[in-house]
Amino acid sequence: MQTGKKILIADDEPDILEIIQFNLQTEGYEVVTAKNGDEAFEKAKKFLPDLIMLDIMMPGKNGIEVCNLLRKLPVFAETLIIFLTAMSDENTEIKGLESGADDYLTKPISPKVLLSKVNALFRRINSTKQDTGVVVIGDLKIDREKYNVSYKSEDIVLARKEFELLSLLASKPGKVFLRNEILNQIWGTEVIVGDRTIDVHIRKIRQKLDLDCITTVKGVGYKFEM
Repeated sequence: MQTGKKILIADDEPDILEIIQFNLQTEGYEVVTAKNGDEAFEKAKKFLPDLIMLDIMMPGKNGIEVCNLLRKLPVFAETLIIFLTAMSDENTEIKGLESGADDYLTKPISPKVLLSKVNALFRRINSTKQDTGVVVIGDLKIDREKYNVSYKSEDIVLARKEFELLSLLASKPGKVFLRNEILNQIWGTEVIVGDRTIDVHIRKIRQKLDLDCITTVKGVGYKFEM
């Protein structure tokens, strides 16, 4: 049984909200719900959940718009975000990843898959948090304990997976990390993600850092160089 973890679920279908809420509460999670994007955004700021589940197609702000707004607030930089969607096309997945989501759940939702995915994400966070320390490379500082990145003393807000990916690459400058190695270490073997996942996150890191420090080794992987 999980204790102490808070989850916000946002979906405009009452039956889906009820099913997800029941299964998560049975597992020991504290759960609140929202019926649309605007309500989800306001409740997230008050409830400060550890995980937010957003339906992509909702009245008012859709899930991707809510995710974009949340990721702009430093308090949600470490918050896990999962999209609930009836759409499984690659473009939708890429848009979700670009907005800072950690994973997807496709409708109809299986309670077993739901709990497995949520528990796996929280286990991944716990194992990552054990790897603390500060990495300083030139004017770039990565504080693993505080989940903070700064360049020339200016803070840079990264989503959780962006931070973990940058931290991994910067842990061994010059080393080429294979794509499979990155997927296993950042997303774990229990979480299934698309082929474009790494590329999307690398692009976001480059944009936010505005630094030419991550090199693509075509057909192999990535390495950090400054």
